[in-house]
Amino acid sequence: MISLDETRKHFSRSTSEEKKSALGQFFTPDTIAFFMASLFSSARLVDCSVLDPGAGIGSLTAALLNRLGDKIPQAISSITAVELDTSVIPKLRDTIKHFFAEDSSYEIVNGDFLETALNWIQFEPQRRFSHIIMNPPYKKISSASIQRKLLRQAGIETVNLYTGFVALCIQLLKQGGELVAILPRSFCNGPYYKSFRHFLLQTTNIYQIHLFDSRKYLFSDDNVLQENVILKLRREVPCAHEIKLSWATDLTQCDYTEYMVSSFEVVKPDDPEFFIRIPERFSQGKDSLAETLECSLSTLNLSVSTGPIVDFRVKQFLSPMPQDGTVPLIYPMHLHLTNCAWPMKNAKKSNSIFQNTTTQKMFFPAGYYCVVKRFSSKEEPRRITACVISPSDFQAAQYYGFENHLNIFHQARKGLQKELAYGLMVFLNSKIVDQYFRTFNGHTQVNATDLRQMHYPDKIQLEALGKWAQEQSVLTIEEMDKKVEASLCARHATII
Repeated sequence: MISLDETRKHFSRSTSEEKKSALGQFFTPDTIAFFMASLFSSARLVDCSVLDPGAGIGSLTAALLNRLGDKIPQAISSITAVELDTSVIPKLRDTIKHFFAEDSSYEIVNGDFLETALNWIQFEPQRRFSHIIMNPPYKKISSASIQRKLLRQAGIETVNLYTGFVALCIQLLKQGGELVAILPRSFCNGPYYKSFRHFLLQTTNIYQIHLFDSRKYLFSDDNVLQENVILKLRREVPCAHEIKLSWATDLTQCDYTEYMVSSFEVVKPDDPEFFIRIPERFSQGKDSLAETLECSLSTLNLSVSTGPIVDFRVKQFLSPMPQDGTVPLIYPMHLHLTNCAWPMKNAKKSNSIFQNTTTQKMFFPAGYYCVVKRFSSKEEPRRITACVISPSDFQAAQYYGFENHLNIFHQARKGLQKELAYGLMVFLNSKIVDQYFRTFNGHTQVNATDLRQMHYPDKIQLEALGKWAQEQSVLTIEEMDKKVEASLCARHATII
């Protein structure tokens, strides 16, 4: 069995960070490559036309060929590998030649996959593939970039190369063909990838999603801390089916776990955002209590918005500490579980912002608000951290300024009823909500769009939670968990 891990590590060490960033290039460890190759359906490994876009040194192609072993002559009709980086082409050629005596058995294209794929789609309808295995480059692309223009020619609108690669590969996939890819999980939710999710779910069925419990092992040689999933798709008419969900802690896969769920649990048929939800490990696909809730923010007559103040854009108006003519400026650093600690002396960020004709439109009138930090990580105990902003946190302030790293729950840009603000805080900080949120959010951001997609208890329940919170002499996460679970269980018992 051919192993490329030492070669991969050599290229990783010898390639500059600037080049890696420019290419979005991160080579696949052997253990992951072998696992990805194992996901292709055995019954379909006949007369295979294989594509490896962004092939690198050929780890994924080698893994698939290793799996086939002495069946290669009967199983493989063609191998096509595309790679932009000229420096790895000799090693890519050596990797594939290890399995083929004849050069005519494979094709290596040294070029930009976006341009190459677009030409194939437009001018070579006979060039389609039964099997695609891929680790696409991860790199954001601006709306004016040549990459975006090329993708638009294929009817694809996206913000990152990795989803552009996948969308093009789906178009190059034969009907009934399979695609296995390792991808950042960020495409599963959020507005930026909505168009891509819609396209993917219109043209393919998802048959397996594999996750890793820790982010730190997968591309550790390249210092990448990114939550990834391995996705198996088949190009066919979308239909109700079962999806295999699988997990492992790290590259060893020694604690591999899997179970089957209905496709409707992963993609809700009535979801206008096409979120791809992945139930938490060991949940066995059972609906959480949070999923039984029916109230949206609109039915509660509430809104959530991202903090409008981007500090570097109003740098000239910032003040380290409050003074005459300033308004409290609230950052995540000010938020604690039970209160807002403002101002903070000797802080790196400002505590106030001057009120003038430029800044006035960014302010919210004083009142009670529930605010949520926009950034978290998978490793944190809770992905959502909520806090109440109260008039008692400030001295006679008429307005508040919320920095861009916060989400604000409000009512028509005004404060909330006190009990409602505290009730939202208790609910959002609960373990039940955390588990539900993790099913569809796999990156570090807690977007306002994600919070709008969630369902909430009704106003009476939220106010009851808020009233309870105010009665507690000490409010802890553990007590909030118990109270929310008891509240939702009681509600659930009345409707079944």
